[in-house]
Amino acid sequence: MSIAVPLPPVAGPDPAKTSSEAAIGCLLVAGAAIAWSTGGALTRFVEANNNWTIVFWRSVFAALFLLCFMLVRDGPRGTWRLFQHMGLAGLGVAICFAIASSCFIIALSYTTVANVLLLQAGVPLFAALISWILFRERISTATWIAIAVVIAGVAIMVSDSLDGEVSPIGDMLALLIAISFAIATVITRRKAHLRMTPAVFLGMVIAGCVASTMASEFSTSARDFVLLFALGAVNLGLGLAFFVSGARLIPSALAALISTLEPVLGPVWVWLLHNEVPAQRTIIGGAIILAALLMHLGWEYRRQKRVAAIAR
Repeated sequence: MSIAVPLPPVAGPDPAKTSSEAAIGCLLVAGAAIAWSTGGALTRFVEANNNWTIVFWRSVFAALFLLCFMLVRDGPRGTWRLFQHMGLAGLGVAICFAIASSCFIIALSYTTVANVLLLQAGVPLFAALISWILFRERISTATWIAIAVVIAGVAIMVSDSLDGEVSPIGDMLALLIAISFAIATVITRRKAHLRMTPAVFLGMVIAGCVASTMASEFSTSARDFVLLFALGAVNLGLGLAFFVSGARLIPSALAALISTLEPVLGPVWVWLLHNEVPAQRTIIGGAIILAALLMHLGWEYRRQKRVAAIAR
């Protein structure tokens, strides 16, 4: 007579672990936004006149930082395996970040920073729509409300400096930046099992190659060289490493939403380093965005705790 041995139950996802991963993801994406927000203040110190020279060295140093980051974290063999497993998804992320990085400078030559920031505020909306249409990823009502409030906050921030003249080329490029960033965010989330650091490295290599064909010169002063290293390694490279590490752990719309901390913190760095007091509307709009993000993150934290408590 045979004795039936009961099979162990199939373990589902651990709610506590999921909650912890979500918290880490939020912190990493917030860290990316903080790193990116230093770009404007650091660029003000750079004396080089050719924007493509800045893009070239910034991309080179970002790529070197990301390569060193992978070699230290994963070792030479692990880094090579990451590139091998990157696949078409990684290539897509690389192209998206290369487009966003390159188009930013071109857009600024046609339109104002305010116009670019306003269109980039639509990144969470684009990410949410792409996730919902293609993958039916549920977006909570609270997230939709937070997205709307953030867009309104950015509109208030830049309303003083919005250009009355519409530049179709500049605004289309700014829109392309937002859509590219949103697509990269969604791919990173959907392919959470893949590390996208090799992809952003490849994106910076592509951006550097494009900039090398556009730059009129590559020589810079020793002072600019140090600043460009900071712009590439810290502002861009560290920000990208944080973002692709965190965006795979949280919903696409939430990752894009948290990244809107960048335009909020940018004027703060300019104020601290260049003693330029932000305009009243900038402060009001930034406060609205920050409040919306904090309230949404608080709501998300409580939701995760409820899920974990029910699972116990």
